[in-house]
Amino acid sequence: MSQENFTYIVKCSDGSLYTGWTNDLDKRLKAHNSGRGAKYTKTRRPVELVYYEKFLTKQEAMSREARIKQLSRSQKLELIAGTLNKKP
Repeated sequence: MSQENFTYIVKCSDGSLYTGWTNDLDKRLKAHNSGRGAKYTKTRRPVELVYYEKFLTKQEAMSREARIKQLSRSQKLELIAGTLNKKP
């Protein structure tokens, strides 16, 4: 059985964006919203899932997380809106 892996972006209550990866998206979101997900999101609850991508391997998900973290906030918002790198 192959495990699903996800790279995700959540919007925090203060409007900031947090990017991470997991192999159980529902469990990870519950952890974030209960204060156990990450130090960054602990004081910025509740969080809302605004974007995710699915991968076959942990390495792919972690690599994508690193690439997304290099994006500017405006690029992340374009990614969420589905407009990043799309030609008009």
